[in-house]
Amino acid sequence: MADKKNKKASVLNKTAVPLKIIDLHEDGFHPLIEISVFGKPFTVVLDTGASKTAFDKDTLISAFEHTVLTVSDRLSTGLGTNNMASSTAIINDLYIGSFLIDEFEVAVLDLSTINIAYRQLGHPEILGVLGGDILMKYKAVIDYGKQTLKLKR
Repeated sequence: MADKKNKKASVLNKTAVPLKIIDLHEDGFHPLIEISVFGKPFTVVLDTGASKTAFDKDTLISAFEHTVLTVSDRLSTGLGTNNMASSTAIINDLYIGSFLIDEFEVAVLDLSTINIAYRQLGHPEILGVLGGDILMKYKAVIDYGKQTLKLKR
């Protein structure tokens, strides 16, 4: 009986979510994943090279106008620059599939150039990138063959 309870608890603490792999026409591939924030669906890039999860400032504010941004004194690096001003925000209801991540701090940046490039290539716009902070904390397993992301507590 105890094994059954442990197995059930284990299933509730794990989730597998589908990835959509897009072709960037000679520049490689990006895995996209559907998430929900503020009860609204968004697409993000699964980015194992990003140390922190980051959302686009304009998209975030237009989705939830009451978002509280805290200006960061650190400059963000990557994304083709090493001097991008950034803010942070606390997200209380980030769902990846049925997997809830609450009280989570994200970087908030201007990612408009990425969305412009995605639009030009015929891909959906993104809210941002799901980074190494979430992937490490929730023991992510990325399976490109099955096109899934598995998370567990």
